[in-house]
Amino acid sequence: MALVLAFVLFGAGFPHTADSLFQTTHAFITATFGWYYLLTVGFFLAFSLWLMLSRYGSIRLGRQDEAPEFGFLAWFSMLFSAGMGIGLLFWSVAEPMVYLQSAPMGDEPGSAAAAETAMMLTFFHWGMHAWAIYVVVALTLAYFSFRFRMPFTIRSIFYPIFGDRIYGPIGHTIDILAIFATLFGLATSLGLGVMQLNAGLERLAGVPDSVFVQLLLIGGITAIAVASVISGLHRGLKWLSVFNLAVAAIFMLFIFLTGPTLFNLRFLVDTTGQYFQNLIHLTFWNDAFGGAQFQREWTVFYWAWWIAWSPFVGIFIARVSRGRTIRQFVAGALLLPTLFIFVWLTAFGGTALHMELQAGVEGAGIADADTTAALFQLLGHLPWPLISSVIACVLIVTYFVTSSDSATHVVDALVTRGSKRSPTRQRVIWGITEGAVAAVLLFVGGEAALRSLQSGAIAAGLPFSVILLLICWNLYRALTREFRVPGARRAANAER
Repeated sequence: MALVLAFVLFGAGFPHTADSLFQTTHAFITATFGWYYLLTVGFFLAFSLWLMLSRYGSIRLGRQDEAPEFGFLAWFSMLFSAGMGIGLLFWSVAEPMVYLQSAPMGDEPGSAAAAETAMMLTFFHWGMHAWAIYVVVALTLAYFSFRFRMPFTIRSIFYPIFGDRIYGPIGHTIDILAIFATLFGLATSLGLGVMQLNAGLERLAGVPDSVFVQLLLIGGITAIAVASVISGLHRGLKWLSVFNLAVAAIFMLFIFLTGPTLFNLRFLVDTTGQYFQNLIHLTFWNDAFGGAQFQREWTVFYWAWWIAWSPFVGIFIARVSRGRTIRQFVAGALLLPTLFIFVWLTAFGGTALHMELQAGVEGAGIADADTTAALFQLLGHLPWPLISSVIACVLIVTYFVTSSDSATHVVDALVTRGSKRSPTRQRVIWGITEGAVAAVLLFVGGEAALRSLQSGAIAAGLPFSVILLLICWNLYRALTREFRVPGARRAANAER
């Protein structure tokens, strides 16, 4: 807490110095370690798929006869709300529009080929690679906690290496890195959310688009998130997550039906095929002769952002995944969210691309709109723009609340070494702290707040990526040892 407070005071007291430091760190990491991020995240995806298809897939996260703690709908709703939420709302229209104009793979800007490539690259950044990072952390932690009754913290995963030393300085260091990664990864999403919410309120009610308004929004929504934290995991967060998924599905269906429905269905099939056809190429595409500019600005940022989110999302998903087999877990946490996201991105991004290139909507301006306003620019050209814009704002707020709520439970578990019983005031303090970090990054960045948020995520993701690689090694060692036990082999054979 002292380290976080020092960061908050430094950013608030010396914003120009802090901004310069963030940008220098950002430039150094993306230029020096971009290739490392690509290889690392590609490995996480391969490792996750191997686990699902391997003989270890029958091992259950808990007792071998234990039933899942949550039903499938509640489980999927919570993991999806924690895993994506705000960012998906922010970028579903803006990202394809940016790629349409910049044509990063050499297509003619603004062409049909550039539109297809734009959607494929958006699928790439939001698809299986992102969820594979979460799977690595969540699966490993659930395995060690539910099968071996280890504390619910990242340090528990390293017991095979360090033994009882995880309860000393080594374990403290690992969990502190996880806390910082969580805070900065979450701050990026919360910052994006309030920037987009401010853009929506400006269109709906003429609220000025300014950092001051965004700071007020962070304060108000953080207060709601803290109230949700107090209500507990099985009440506030569970029902908010189900509400989020239901409203998001209705919102997506509205866009599909009021937009170019037949075009989007064809576009979904077309782009999904392109995604899988080019998956290996995209995984290792580093554009060495082109200077890797696109990777540094986009892919490396996304991979670092997902890694920074991974302790928070991983711990939370693990906590709600007791009783599922490894195969069920990977299929549910890797493949299903990816398919849902593809449909979502096609509904929003595909409609925007069609409107720009084929529909002849005069003055659509979606591609020229600011990234924070791109979604609302699209909604303005569809039926009932006022109602749909209000729904978008409600989703942003509720995703903000569920993300902050989930992160608070996770940070609280880390600082209490996995205890499920902690003082309510402690959860309240950490909920407020998460909002404060996001506020400082917005304040420091000023007009370039998005750049500041990205810098925070990239800086937090690099050290934690090393821990993720060690996590994979630990899980592999533990699974191979357990499978030597006859009972595990019998369970696998029975499932077959």
